[in-house]
Amino acid sequence: MCSSWIVVAFCCLGQLCADQSLKPQIAAPQLATNNPTLTTVALEKPFCVFDSSLLPNKSYTIYLYAMKESASAMSSLVADGSSKPLDSTFQQTNGGQLGPYKVAAFHVPSCASPPRLVDAGDVSKVSDVLKQYLFRVGDDGNCLYDPNFLDVCNPPLAPDTTYRFKYVLIDSTEGIVKDQTLWSDPIKTRRVKLPLQIDTWPGRRSGAMIVVTSILSVLLFLLLAGILAAVSSAVMRPEGPSSETRCTPQTTQPNDPRPQLGSE
Repeated sequence: MCSSWIVVAFCCLGQLCADQSLKPQIAAPQLATNNPTLTTVALEKPFCVFDSSLLPNKSYTIYLYAMKESASAMSSLVADGSSKPLDSTFQQTNGGQLGPYKVAAFHVPSCASPPRLVDAGDVSKVSDVLKQYLFRVGDDGNCLYDPNFLDVCNPPLAPDTTYRFKYVLIDSTEGIVKDQTLWSDPIKTRRVKLPLQIDTWPGRRSGAMIVVTSILSVLLFLLLAGILAAVSSAVMRPEGPSSETRCTPQTTQPNDPRPQLGSE
């Protein structure tokens, strides 16, 4: 009963529902804020999407492909004539401009035991829940420049660019494509904001206003500093003798000796 409630809860968020998962879905805002970013897109993993294609005693892997929307429709195939999956890389496809490139490879998510939604409220578990449920495209900024990197490279996406994504079920035993979703709806990364477009909450001032405000603040600071310096100088200046204590020393005139007349 509990697991059924969890599936229903995810379904209410547009998740884990097969009829809504025929193509990759952008992550619900409740689980991934600020999505897409300039260089990343968070997608829901394909829970319960390929269950009807899974056979016992077989090993399966999910491949995620990405390509720019401007790529030719003829180049959107992810398998060759013998159903072998493409191993095209970010570099080989010019970042998805020439066709799909492989972004990731991971285990098939378990539809029977999906991540527990209630655990997302636990700070210590929320990161693990999100990693189980979501995949962030463009999350590796080092793989292109690391000569020792051997895994599937997932480099940052281009800002202000529209992409499409596709999940593919790979039969690892035979190394062939077993099933796949449709390409996702177009998903566009965010654009870089110019200084004049910067949102400076709460005042929502423009970039030019920020510069003017900064200059005025500096000038005000210098003015106050000058006033304080002048006041301090006046206070610390040594005082001269006051007018009350200044007096001209008087010269004492000697008494005029008068001869004393003796008695005659």
